[in-house]
Amino acid sequence: MKLNPDIRLSILEKTGICSARLSIPEPKVLLSTREVLQMPKEITAGRRTTAYKYYGVSYMQHNLVFINVKKIPNEKALDDTIAHELVHLRFPYLSHGRRFNKLVRQVLRGKTFGPYQKRRT
Repeated sequence: MKLNPDIRLSILEKTGICSARLSIPEPKVLLSTREVLQMPKEITAGRRTTAYKYYGVSYMQHNLVFINVKKIPNEKALDDTIAHELVHLRFPYLSHGRRFNKLVRQVLRGKTFGPYQKRRT
């Protein structure tokens, strides 16, 4: 996809909707590799120069998400990527797998989740 003002607005709207469903603060969204490289190195460390390879990257400690619009082929893949990255922010203890993918599908269908609470031991 090519990044234009309409796509940018659409992504920001979808991010706001998904973050509300997941009960997380709306993250800052980066939409080009140039924006990633302009961020301070401390924030994007680890996935700074390799971010261009992925559809999206979550920088969990800084409530920051990179959506690589140039790499995403269509609108459905864009929606999937936004939901995927926001699920990373809401469920930081989950890695990719069946349960993770199930949560992404639930977010895309409109399910809402309560705020994240650490377990008490």
